[in-house]
Amino acid sequence: MNNYLLSALISYFLGNFSTSYVIGKTMAKIDIRQYGSGNAGTTNVLRTLGKKAALLTFLGDGLKGALAVLIGFKIGGNNAALISALFVVLGHNWPIVLKFKGGKGVATTLGSMVAIYPLQAIFSILLGIIIIYKSRYVSLGSILGICSFPFFMFFKGKNEFILSLALMFLILFTHRANIKRLINKTERKIGQKVEIR
Repeated sequence: MNNYLLSALISYFLGNFSTSYVIGKTMAKIDIRQYGSGNAGTTNVLRTLGKKAALLTFLGDGLKGALAVLIGFKIGGNNAALISALFVVLGHNWPIVLKFKGGKGVATTLGSMVAIYPLQAIFSILLGIIIIYKSRYVSLGSILGICSFPFFMFFKGKNEFILSLALMFLILFTHRANIKRLINKTERKIGQKVEIR
């Protein structure tokens, strides 16, 4: 099998492991996708289950992004690692094992970014953290932080730049409802919780 195809397949199915779904089932016996925003991601876990569960979710989703990139690099070098970064996020966002209803890809994207180019990723992450701190909107910081990544990757190479653009457009797509709420000033700020019935 072609190394690039193998990297893509492994990464996609690795992305299918939904940390938030597992944590929701083990810690509260709920399907996290039926609460709050309905998203299987860190922010929804934070609002629904609290800080500890959210931290575990963020770390788990970030680690699978980094792991996919490292596996891709071992299989087929730098280009395979770039493909892996894209497909692990696709697997997280649209997991076949959860009927294509996954997360928005922020933590997994960050994990893959750190594994590819850590310095550039750190700049993007720091920008996102500053925006979250100042605005109290996790979605805004996540969007703008990851959207800054292509600017830092511009001189790293054509394939790297294309990947960073792909990751940016995926984040914009999965956050389209958040963007609409931000414009309408109806987006929830950090700290607002969801009641579990």
